[in-house]
Amino acid sequence: MTTARLRLNKNEERRLRAGHVWVFSNEVDTKVSPFNQYEPGQPVMIEDAAGHVLGSGYMNPHALICARLVSRDPQYLLDQSLLTHRLNIALSLRERLFDTPYYRLAFGDSDGLPGLVVDRYGDILVAQITTAGMERLKNEIVAALVKVIAPRAILFRNDTSSRELEGLTNYIETALGEIPESVALEENGVKFEVSLLSGQKTGWFYDQRLNRARFRHYVKGLRVLDVFSYVGAWGVQAAAVGAAASVLCVDSSPKAIAAIRRHAEINQVADKIVTEQEDAFEMLRRLRAARERFDVIVLDPPAFIKRKKDLKEGTQAYQRLNQMAMQVLSKDGILVSCSCSYHLQRDSLRDILLKSSRHIDRFLEIIEEGHQGPDHPLHPAIPETGYLKAFFTRLLPN
Repeated sequence: MTTARLRLNKNEERRLRAGHVWVFSNEVDTKVSPFNQYEPGQPVMIEDAAGHVLGSGYMNPHALICARLVSRDPQYLLDQSLLTHRLNIALSLRERLFDTPYYRLAFGDSDGLPGLVVDRYGDILVAQITTAGMERLKNEIVAALVKVIAPRAILFRNDTSSRELEGLTNYIETALGEIPESVALEENGVKFEVSLLSGQKTGWFYDQRLNRARFRHYVKGLRVLDVFSYVGAWGVQAAAVGAAASVLCVDSSPKAIAAIRRHAEINQVADKIVTEQEDAFEMLRRLRAARERFDVIVLDPPAFIKRKKDLKEGTQAYQRLNQMAMQVLSKDGILVSCSCSYHLQRDSLRDILLKSSRHIDRFLEIIEEGHQGPDHPLHPAIPETGYLKAFFTRLLPN
């Protein structure tokens, strides 16, 4: 595929010069660069209005983010060589940070790999492509991963809704080797097994690793409630390394409940963990009606606000969830409240916590704040790369 030139309107290069890497469709001079001349994923040289080259990238004329800057040096195009180089740089950070090979190896724009996410499970890799530019290079991605990691197997979990924005179809494909029914991983000294083919997203949520490590300091000898447990990452760690007295794990998925029980047995804490397969809101209603109280509660729900138009309804859901959790929290209790919704800003979640505590006439302290781990680095020009919020709070009587 030939490299074309993409000309921007006057002054529209300012964001790119300031550090951003996205080009929106309304920033393109369509008289000089008509969209009908480009193919999805086509490599381009991005130019300012005067024709000066700003760098190389790729584009998709059918997407709102119509182009992504890959390198500010025009001699470097996105190919197998550059993919290998960027993956090596990403790997060097992860190897510096983690003793075991379980982490997010590549985090899109933040690692100079727009449209590509790769999670590592020892010698098995799970990749997800979300842009036409990266889809075009799927074979080169596999070759680069083989050169950098030499994995036993590579799985593409290209089944995310964000691919629709790029006009891409969804599929799951084994690109190398054979993917086992489940893979083992270790986080904070605790062992888990996850299904890469049928699990959520790429199988595991590495982004909460450090927040879960901090969680262990709050639970010793206490009664813990883990809402939206998924496969028990919070709850099992609370029992196994946090020495919690007991943990109630709640999830609506029967597969998740089965996984929690298996992980409790693997880590020899089955006697401390009870599971309930039920909707989180309904479970909190039942617990309140039964006058149950927990010393520590963790809320790690899925994204209630996936799109900006969901902001009002999603914010109300976060408000309802946190208020209901506070109503089953002991007098001197700890609530860990998380959100992975980018559109719910950190200040908004803090305000929700304050409003919820005032509604039930409790005094709220924020003890710690958490965010995604260092294998999910933030791009300073792209706020969307900083999506995860976690507040460690204490609630007391007024």
